[in-house]
This record gives sequence, C-alpha cells and structure tokens, in this order.
Amino acid sequence: MKSLDSKLSEIRANPASRAFILADAKDADMAFGVRAPGPRQYLAGRGERGARFSPEVWSRAEFGYRNLPEFLDIIREVVKQEKVDIMLMSAYVSEQLSIKERLFGGSPVTPAARANDTTDIWAVRHGCYTAEPSQPFRSATIDQIQCGKVACDPGLTEFPGANLGLYSVTFVNELEQDRATVAAFKEFREEAELKRFRYFLEVFDPNVATGIAPEKLGEFINDNILRILAGVPEASRPLFLKIVYHGPRSMEELVQYDPSLVVGILGGSAGTTYDAFRLIHDAQKYGARVALFGRKINNAEHQLGFIEMLRLVTDGEVSPEEAVRAYHGLLQALKIPPTRRLEDDLKLTDQSMSYDGSAKRRSTAEVRDNPLASKTPAVPAAVPESTGTTGNQPASADAGWPTGPRGEPDFARMNSAQRIQYDRFRLTRKFG
Repeated sequence: MKSLDSKLSEIRANPASRAFILADAKDADMAFGVRAPGPRQYLAGRGERGARFSPEVWSRAEFGYRNLPEFLDIIREVVKQEKVDIMLMSAYVSEQLSIKERLFGGSPVTPAARANDTTDIWAVRHGCYTAEPSQPFRSATIDQIQCGKVACDPGLTEFPGANLGLYSVTFVNELEQDRATVAAFKEFREEAELKRFRYFLEVFDPNVATGIAPEKLGEFINDNILRILAGVPEASRPLFLKIVYHGPRSMEELVQYDPSLVVGILGGSAGTTYDAFRLIHDAQKYGARVALFGRKINNAEHQLGFIEMLRLVTDGEVSPEEAVRAYHGLLQALKIPPTRRLEDDLKLTDQSMSYDGSAKRRSTAEVRDNPLASKTPAVPAAVPESTGTTGNQPASADAGWPTGPRGEPDFARMNSAQRIQYDRFRLTRKFG
C-alpha cells in the first residue's frame, strides 16, 4: 500500500493521529517554463547533465537554471528517499517517470499530476496573464495523465500513469468569473468519477483585488470551499484540500466544521528556512494534515536534507528552530554554502502565496521574545567521525549525547543542543 493511502486511512480512523502527508510539488513547468527546475545551486548525486550552449552567447554557469534532465534526476532522488508521500508533476514529466520509467512501481510514493492550469499560474517571463482574474483551463486530459494518450484502453483496471491529480480553483469575488470556475470544476469532477480518477482540490487566494479585507480572506475562502463541496457526494469529493494557511482561527474553523475533511496547506514562495518549518509546524498544530511544498523544497540548498527536516518537524521530533539549526549543521558538514546566515535564516518573512509573487501573506505568527532567534546555543561544531555502529544509533555515550544501556540514543535526557548534534550526525551519515 502507498503511504498516502495508509495515512489517509489512519487520519480518518483516528483524528488524534500524528500521521502527516508530505508532498513535493515538482509541477512548476506548467507555470514558469525555463525557470521551473530552479537554480542550479543543488544538483542530484548524478550531477550536471550535458546541455548544448553556444559559447559566444553564454556559458553554462551564466544560464543559471537546471535543465530538464537535471530536474528529473532530482525527482528520482527524492522518490528514492521515500520521505514524501506524493510527488506532484506535470503530465509530461509524469509520463516520463511513471509510464516510461516505472519509477513508482514498488515505491511507497504516489505519483500525481497537475490536472488543470488556470491562468493565474501562467507566470512566464515578461507576461501579464497573472494580473488578470484567473480563468479556468486544462491542458492535459484525465486519460492522458492516467495512460499517456487521449483515451485509455477499454476495460483497463490499473493505470500505468498517475491516478491522482491536483485540480485548482481561484475565487476572485466576481460573479461571472467565479461561476465559470465552479462550472469547470463540476465538469472535471464528474469526468473524474466516471474514469476512477482521484484528485485533491487546491484553492488559491484571489490573484486580483477583491475588496475583501486581508483579515477576512480566510473566511471568504472557507465559505467558498464548504459551499461548492456541499453539492458534491462522496464519490466525487477530493481526497484532501490544499489551501493557503490563514492562521489558527481559519484552519480550526474549517477542520472543526467537517472532521471528515482532510485539510492541507500550500507552501508559497521559498522564503527563509524558518518560514517553511514554522509554517508546517503551526498548520499541523491547528489541524492541517497535509503540506505540499514546491518552491520551498526546490530552492533549498540540499533538498533531501530539507525534506528530512520537514519530516522531523511533523513527527514532533524537533522544533522549527531546532530544525533550522540542524539543517545548517548538515550544510556545514556537507560543505554546502547556505543561502543565508543562520541568524537571518531564523527570521519570519512576508510570504508570497501566488505564482507571480503578487499575493502576499503575513508570516505565520509573530514570535515575541524568542531566545532561539537571537542567540545561538552552544552546539558542538564537529560531527563524530565514527561510532562503530550500523544504521543511525551510536555505540557509546562519548558520542556527544545521552545513550541507553545498549548505546541507543536516550531522547528523554537530551537537551536541545544534544538533539541537534544527534540529528546532524544521523543526517551526515545518511547524505555524506
């Protein structure tokens, strides 16, 4: 069973469960074009993939962005890490990896594809499309996502491609525009039900001015979600939601209204490392059970380490502040220059929650008198060279943290600095 399905079953059976679904959104080629694979700062273990450039025009370093083969290598690497539950891709990338390569066969990771591309994600260079009210549009058909062609073979019971899609809607508080959005969604979900295609529903904030006060936007979004789903029977309902995190009140209001709704958050722009870890921590605390991070992961200095830290935060093993420090320790151990200094990476910033960067959301919540953001605890700088063990457990108490009688880490007696040192050691053994 895929980890997504087992976690959804657990969440619905036990609302108190800490099960948390993490998705890597690698579908930005349906929005950005050349910039979609992200900066070449991080490459997969396979390294640079050849590209043909005219030296009189530019050098490979000047180009700045990964190419598609390098992007695919990173997706392969993340899938093999098995820390995310969903890998979201464009229909084309999904075809290459799901159908042709069978990357997800035997993997706990579920492949998914973006099932529509509304105009508010048409974020091409020098374009002005995202400045207009979002309009519904679909490039790929359900059959193309599931089978790689315009019509799946009759009687097919298992699909070679992705059987999960993201469908997004954007409400702009304008009657005709929003009516067209809901009508397109109705057409999609009816087709999805007929073709046994599962989907999750993404609800973006308005991409244009609406006259709604920022502090009321969460209420506008919540009411629209519940209104459009009230007419949808279980057979056509989304597996879960993906929305902007508007704070504790909006999240709890939505979750408490209908406990059967599994609510997730979107990540928005890259921001600081603390932005990402604090966002996923706070959203989970107030009821979110899913997070889909695209640019936050794709722009990380070391994507596998970043994902590992996200998982440690959602598992409750480290705080967001500790995760930032441990992540910087990992970068130091791997000799990867961080984008920001540690003290700057521990700051909350205003986050863009739209593809073109126009829609801003104030950072999750102000942390007042936070000693971790202003003072660095004494954390040993060196990573233990060897402890003579297999796996992630040290063999003796001289490793730098408390251990039990068999050399296993004793988390109950660890202080924050020792826990960071242990996580740094474990991640360095895994990635170093």
